[in-house]
Amino acid sequence: MTKDIRWGILGLGSIAGVFAAGLQAVPNAQLVACGSRTAEKAEAFGEKWKIPHRHADYAALAADPEVDAIYVATPHPMHREDVLLCLEHGKAVLCEKPFTVNAREAAEVIAAARRAGLLVMEAMWTRFLPHMAQVRAWLNAGAIGDVRMLHADLGFRANFDPRGRLLNPTLAGGGLLDVGVYTVSLAHGILGVPTAVTGLAHFGETGVDEQAGMVLGYPEGRLAVLSCGVRTNIPHVARILGTEGNILIREPWWRPTSVTLAVNGKEEQTVTPEIVGNGYNYEAVEFGNCLRAGLLESPLFPLDETLAIMHTLDSLRAQWGLKYPME
Repeated sequence: MTKDIRWGILGLGSIAGVFAAGLQAVPNAQLVACGSRTAEKAEAFGEKWKIPHRHADYAALAADPEVDAIYVATPHPMHREDVLLCLEHGKAVLCEKPFTVNAREAAEVIAAARRAGLLVMEAMWTRFLPHMAQVRAWLNAGAIGDVRMLHADLGFRANFDPRGRLLNPTLAGGGLLDVGVYTVSLAHGILGVPTAVTGLAHFGETGVDEQAGMVLGYPEGRLAVLSCGVRTNIPHVARILGTEGNILIREPWWRPTSVTLAVNGKEEQTVTPEIVGNGYNYEAVEFGNCLRAGLLESPLFPLDETLAIMHTLDSLRAQWGLKYPME
C-alpha cells in the first residue's frame, strides 16, 4: 500500500462528480482512474477531474494495478455485480447507498468480501460528518437520558420522468431506496435493529413509492417515526427525544448547519462544527483510515449494520407489495 490511497470511480453519473469533488479535500488520496461503459464518457469525466487512467469498461478499471480502492457509483440494481467485479480483482470497495437492491444481494456481497479479505463499506456519507460525531458523543454520555423516540424526514418533489432513475422500477426507483434509506440508516445508527417495522406508501403511475411514512419499533417502546418522498417536499429535520431532553439536528439534517442539545432545566447548547469540503470527503477519510489499518469493515458502519438496514427496507417493501423487475 502506498502512502496515498489511489482511488478509482466506477460509474460516472452525477454522484460520481460529487465524490470526485469530495476527494479533493482528502489528505493522502489521489483520484487516478475512472471507468464508464463508453470511452467518450470516461474521457470527458477524466478530463474534467484530471484523471490519468480512463477506462471504457468496468472490468478494465477493476483490473487496473494503479488502483487501491474503487467507489461504485452506478444505479442501485448494478451495485451487486459491480462490487463483486471489483472484489474479484482484489480491490477494496466503497459502494454508494443503498448498498444493494435487497438483503439477499447484500448478504452475497458481504460474504464475498469476507472470503476475499477485502474492505467494503456502504457510502452513507452523512454518518461520518462531524455533526453526527457530536450527536454520538452526546448520546454516549447520556446527555438526554434514555432515548425514547426519533423523528426524521427527507423528501423533495422531483419532476415526473418515468424513465429517470427516481421513478423507474427497472432502476429500483422510488423514495425508499433513494432518500428513505437515509432516515432508516439514521434510525439504525441511533436505536439499533428494530423489532417491528411498519409503514404505508403511495404509489404513482410508474408503480414505485412516491412518498411513505414508516414506524420502526424497538424494545421498551422506543420508536423511530420516519417519512420520505421523491414527489413531495418534506422538511429535512431530525430530532432525537430522550427522558431528560432532546437533540435537534438542524435542517437539512443530512448535512446540517448545527446541532442543538436541549436538556431539561438547562440552557440549550448549540454546536456548529466546521465542514471541510463538500461532506463526501469524510466517508473517504474513514474508508482510507480503515484500509491503512488493515480493517475489513468500518467500526463506525459495520457490514452487519448495512445488512440489517437492507432487511428493514425489504420488510417495508414486502408490506407494500413493491417488488422490482430484477428481483
